[in-house]
Amino acid sequence: MNPQAKLIFTISLLLGTTITISSNHWIMAWAGLEINTLAILPMISKSHHPRAIEAATKYFLTQATASALVLFSSMTNAWYTGQWDITQLTHPTSCLILTSAIAMKLGLVPFHFWFPEVLQGSPLITGLLLSTMMKFPPITLLFMTSPSLNSTLLTCMALLSTALGGWMGLNQTQIRKILAFSSISHLGWMAIIITYNPKLTLLNFYLYALMTATVFLALNSIKASKLSTLMTTWTKIPPLSATLLLVLLSLAGLPPLTGFLPKWLIIQELTKQNMAVAATTISLLSLLSLFFYLRLAYCATITLPPHTINHTKQWHTNKPISTLIAILTTTSTMLLPISPLLSSIM
Repeated sequence: MNPQAKLIFTISLLLGTTITISSNHWIMAWAGLEINTLAILPMISKSHHPRAIEAATKYFLTQATASALVLFSSMTNAWYTGQWDITQLTHPTSCLILTSAIAMKLGLVPFHFWFPEVLQGSPLITGLLLSTMMKFPPITLLFMTSPSLNSTLLTCMALLSTALGGWMGLNQTQIRKILAFSSISHLGWMAIIITYNPKLTLLNFYLYALMTATVFLALNSIKASKLSTLMTTWTKIPPLSATLLLVLLSLAGLPPLTGFLPKWLIIQELTKQNMAVAATTISLLSLLSLFFYLRLAYCATITLPPHTINHTKQWHTNKPISTLIAILTTTSTMLLPISPLLSSIM
């Protein structure tokens, strides 16, 4: 892709995200979402491969439908209440339509079918943007409208997302599809707590984005897109494989790594809200996704027999990228263990 075109698309992504997260008017928020959608489409389809074109088409149709539903819900609310302010979404029908629209944008169950296919047809860096940056504006809209949302509907979507995200990721061999179902599973944790403690949703998203960025950058450095490719990385670049192991375990939510922190806080908050059954259910369902995280971690550290490995071929990673991965790994794995020390110092 032309560097000037890539710069324009990147600036458009930042502009669309900034417009959405900083606006109080529904029309401005909708405009920011549309700018985001139009800016990411060339990045998805830049390889001109049929799978990339298919992924871009699916993404466009899904996001256009979700944006139309966002606009329709805001117009319905303005018709009945006379308010275009995002925080004044009070009409029940508008709340239900908006919840469905945001679920479609994020890839929550039952609107999740497009996300694994789009991620599989995209390059790894574009997949990183789709898994992190493109989910920030919809989550911001959920955050601002959280007092008006239907908690029962969101809880059902969250439990289904955690279940299906873990279940459908079990038999995958493509790493991008595994990460897509991982994203769906994590969205379940964010959706279940949004109406009770929205700040925990943002904390969960920030830490998820941090860990996912580390995984995508590491995979992009070793050019691994399948489990069979990942199994040959330990003998070629052991430090990065060990890094990937730690980050994957953190993403799985194993204590005492950083990924355990948001799950711990969410379970604690759900228990305070007399939702111990939901907390127990989502904790048990997350064990499904734990299995494929452990499988990924095993593949990242396995050593194949010597005759299957080309010892002459080595990966050379870019030094700034390696430094960035090291910094992100430290934050992704050590935030929870050092938090008592930080709190005592502060």
